[in-house]
Amino acid sequence: MNPVSGRPEFTLVSEAHERELGEEESRKVAAEMGLYDDPALGAYVRSVGDRLAAVSPRRDVAYSFQVVDMQEPNAFALPGGYIYVSRGLLALTNDEDELAGIIGHEIGHVAAKHAVRTVSRAAPISILTGIGAAVTGIVSPVLGSVVGGVGGLAGALVLAPYSRGQEEEADRLGQEMAARAGWDPAGISRSLHALEREEALHGDAPRANSFFATHPPLPRRVADTEARARTLQRNAAAQATATPEQFLRRLDGLAVGPRAADGVFEGPLFLHPGLDFHLRFPAGWKTANARAAVAALAPDQSAMVALELAATSGGPEAALRAFEQQTGANLSPNAERITIGGLPAVRAGGVARTRDGPIGLEITWVALGGKVYRITGMTQPTSFEAMRPAFRETAGSFGALTSAERAAIRETRIRLVRARGGETLSSLLAQAGSVWSLDYAAVANDLDTAALLDPRLVKVGVSQPYGTR
Repeated sequence: MNPVSGRPEFTLVSEAHERELGEEESRKVAAEMGLYDDPALGAYVRSVGDRLAAVSPRRDVAYSFQVVDMQEPNAFALPGGYIYVSRGLLALTNDEDELAGIIGHEIGHVAAKHAVRTVSRAAPISILTGIGAAVTGIVSPVLGSVVGGVGGLAGALVLAPYSRGQEEEADRLGQEMAARAGWDPAGISRSLHALEREEALHGDAPRANSFFATHPPLPRRVADTEARARTLQRNAAAQATATPEQFLRRLDGLAVGPRAADGVFEGPLFLHPGLDFHLRFPAGWKTANARAAVAALAPDQSAMVALELAATSGGPEAALRAFEQQTGANLSPNAERITIGGLPAVRAGGVARTRDGPIGLEITWVALGGKVYRITGMTQPTSFEAMRPAFRETAGSFGALTSAERAAIRETRIRLVRARGGETLSSLLAQAGSVWSLDYAAVANDLDTAALLDPRLVKVGVSQPYGTR
């Protein structure tokens, strides 16, 4: 019996299985995307979610609300009531009504069991493509899904788009819940408008993790939600909501853009302050940094180099043996012991046989700081000898992070500046030393680029040294 429609429906997923699916995918979210490390902000988002869940048409699930460490603006729901809001979406939000509208929308997907229905029809989304399924089992499952689009987190449940009808139903349910819980049901209209403005800043560039990759962009949704909001009675007896200024103060210090803690790129040079290493990838290759691995793909997609943590104890030779046991490969006969920048390392290469066919591999294990890292170069067998110098040059660049490199690492965080009134957003950004473009700052603050500002708090993006809160 669908809790929203009140009608019986056929489903292949029982409620017990729904909970199991949600638990399994929630562990993947934590491991592969990561949860944002701000307990106070997380507790605040949970408090908003809990108020909405209390008036949900479906209450047989234990709802969970968390901030996911994703720079793209997005929100998504998993089966069983696991709901996530990205820090990138929070950066675009300007009051509690907007946040309640987005969270209510995602509760609506859970209440109407939309996430369950996506299981059978969702397809994985790739970030990098071209090497194929042969990478699975050679590199980590996380990296295998990122490179080949062969499953993993970007698949069945998290990044699968909803249908138009499901979106409209979730909008309606979210607005009804927001009104019953005491929020302005027009908040979601402002959120959708901000997301549409932000999406327009990127033109036609594909964004696999953005809100409109998982929620179809429907221009009429803003108008529809605005019209519906006028028909809903806000519950005045409900708990008071935060003022816009109180809400914005909760965002002070929020990280925006790439997180330095997970490593940053300076051109082809990758710097990881948390693990204290650097690695230079071939110039001109397309790079991607996942939470468990970092990789680069050749311009013609014929070759790839990836680095991942192989072991937290032992040395390179022990890591090689563990890899052989895990994959069934026999690399020891042609393995050579080398040093890379004074660090002990083992290198093995050649054409390997996989269940999907042969693949050219050059694998280097190198020890640093009590950990062992695996640097894997992959290409088609016919290109192996030609690509081997690039693989070796990349592996040979691995080393400990220098003090100068660490000092140069910066990240952007939201800071709040009070406009005096009568000044332009452009002049305020310049005085605050903001690194945001005028267009992005206007979207993030729900302003026009040329408007004169009233006295109010304005979000700006300030670049500061890594580790500065």
